[in-house]
Amino acid sequence: MAAPEILADRSLACRLERAEGLTNAEFVEARARLMPESGAKWISVAGAWAMFDGVDSPWTQTFGLGLIQMPTSAELTVIEDFFKERGARVFHEVSPLADKAILAMLGERGYRPFEMSSVMFLPLSTQVSPRSASGSAVSVRVAGKEEGEIWARTSAEGWSEYKEFAHLMMEMGRVVASAKKNTLFLAELDGRVIGAGGLSIHDGVALFAGASTIPAWRRRGAQRALLEARFQYAREAGCDLAMMCAEPGSSSQRNAERRGFRIAYTRTKWMLAG
Repeated sequence: MAAPEILADRSLACRLERAEGLTNAEFVEARARLMPESGAKWISVAGAWAMFDGVDSPWTQTFGLGLIQMPTSAELTVIEDFFKERGARVFHEVSPLADKAILAMLGERGYRPFEMSSVMFLPLSTQVSPRSASGSAVSVRVAGKEEGEIWARTSAEGWSEYKEFAHLMMEMGRVVASAKKNTLFLAELDGRVIGAGGLSIHDGVALFAGASTIPAWRRRGAQRALLEARFQYAREAGCDLAMMCAEPGSSSQRNAERRGFRIAYTRTKWMLAG
């Protein structure tokens, strides 16, 4: 019997946005535990998750605005004040399946769009062709609880060409590694750790994130092996959906589409001017 078709509709968008919102809220909670002086905190207002993880963190923004519930003007003010009181710019990731009235509200309040991202999904009942591991000597395993620092260091080294973000990536890696519901994966070649990836699960949605390979060890199959290992783990955990986000047209998006991911929608990031 064929698996039921999953449509890229509002119901799917709510599941995906909720999974990402809850995952990032857990990262904020992890930072609050590791670095209480950071003031990291998140709140939920009108069905959206607003989170502060530091003024420079990409997690300092909202998720799900106008999707589960359309905010009132007063509720949006509460969200804006949450960021302003902490000295942070106000950012919102907005799905095109959100209430259309949110666009007019943001425009009236002085927001402008400045970034887009592809939100992708894959039904885990889909049989993905095993291109990744064949012919590759790369092995992948779940990292032990004591290997958080190894995972963080490997993950950060995978972004080492972006030297201006080196400190931020190491710090974020440590936060991700300490999040309670995040599962860490390490890719190894000849006994050496060469790549890292993460997986968070919420309500049957497996969010694939944080995958990187040390530059000197790229093109050895680490990314494909990490993807396959996380597919298997998610299926065994009872997930029915995999989720990834990427810059539109990027190599990350192309690689995900080659593995069977479909674009659910293209999300727009809005910034409050001034």
